[in-house]
Amino acid sequence: MHLPFLEDLKKAGCARESVTKVICTHLHVDHVGWNTMLQNGKWVPTFSNARYLVGGTEWDFFSRQQDDFFKAPVEDSVRPIFDHGLADLVDDSGRVTDEVWLEATPGHTPGHFSVRISSKGQNAVITGDMMHHPIQCRYPEWDDNFDVDLAHAKKTRRAFCERYADTGTIVLGTHFATPSAGKIVKKDDSFRFLLA
Repeated sequence: MHLPFLEDLKKAGCARESVTKVICTHLHVDHVGWNTMLQNGKWVPTFSNARYLVGGTEWDFFSRQQDDFFKAPVEDSVRPIFDHGLADLVDDSGRVTDEVWLEATPGHTPGHFSVRISSKGQNAVITGDMMHHPIQCRYPEWDDNFDVDLAHAKKTRRAFCERYADTGTIVLGTHFATPSAGKIVKKDDSFRFLLA
């Protein structure tokens, strides 16, 4: 990758050596690609002082895949983390800190989770790939071709919207176009995503 992610992180005041936790919501390439970097022809952890939190269900599924779509990102972006002893298998209800924890949102992948944040009376949730576009609040039943379990993904999206509708929780849509922060509100028999 030749994108300026590490430079942008450093400009924001966060040197890669200072990162102590990396949360992998799931193991698709666009969510694990910066776990490692290529040095002298070998994939090594990008954040060498961090513990990488990987879902146990996710690892069980992805580590056995032979299809290149699933296997390739694991081989260059996840397995090296395990080889260096930096991975912690977690379940999807684990706590990262007192203010950050994992929430099961399976369907997109078997062990997918979203990330909950609660601090100083404010609440937020990072969706990961549980939904890809705000329209999925209005139509949680719409299929996403990248979901491994379509029926489970639909149920998860609807339950997510029901859980967070009208609560004031900021929803950070990982793949939503900028601005990606908003709130879910109940509307008729479904939901809407309103920008925060």
